[in-house]
Amino acid sequence: MDSTTSTPSHATFSGTAGICLMRNAWKEDQHPSFINFISTFLSANSFRLNFVPIDPDFIFNCGGLSVAFIFVTNWDRYNVASIFNRVKKLKMQFARFYVVITLPAKEQINSFIQSYFTFGMVIGKPTFVPVQDLEMGFEKMVKIAHSSGVYKQERIGEKLKDERKQLVQRMDFYLKVVTSIPGIDNHDANALSQAVGSVQAIAKASKEQILENTDLSTDKAELVSRFLRDPKFYSRPKIN
Repeated sequence: MDSTTSTPSHATFSGTAGICLMRNAWKEDQHPSFINFISTFLSANSFRLNFVPIDPDFIFNCGGLSVAFIFVTNWDRYNVASIFNRVKKLKMQFARFYVVITLPAKEQINSFIQSYFTFGMVIGKPTFVPVQDLEMGFEKMVKIAHSSGVYKQERIGEKLKDERKQLVQRMDFYLKVVTSIPGIDNHDANALSQAVGSVQAIAKASKEQILENTDLSTDKAELVSRFLRDPKFYSRPKIN
């Protein structure tokens, strides 16, 4: 499909933002109307476009994750070696790398499939994305970059959630241990946590250190010090 007659879908991604780097040499080979489509599409999706001298045709940074692309807009079955040589070179440089190829005709599809195996490509290394027209190809790139960034952010969010959960569990355990000392309540336990630290640190702290750094009374400071240091003391039967 000719880029000057197709109608762009302009599908937008709510709440996204990123940077798109376009290779200068790739830009010079494209029709100005297609470059205008790209600029408009990126702007509508809150991406900033920069033209730079890079090896891939595009590098997207979305959510702190970089994704590189080769975008073949004109498949020439008589000049495929240069394409696959670039692919072999760039796949060694980028962990996240895709090749988007415009194949509007059956003859081009057949030529691509034959060349793919002739040049020893391995499925998924890198991933090739065949498309029917230019606009579809670019939208595919943006969606791939966007989904990769979202996935990374979700993984970070899950990790932070797990860390918070572990922190809460550790704090719950800490409170159970420290409040098991007769006369020590949650306020005292929190004061000890903030001023002294872990149960091990509290066990090593002297009565004077506890008094100096917390608002515990003298009796409570002595009780804490004796309870965590003297097994005979905390193993005695308690009378409630």
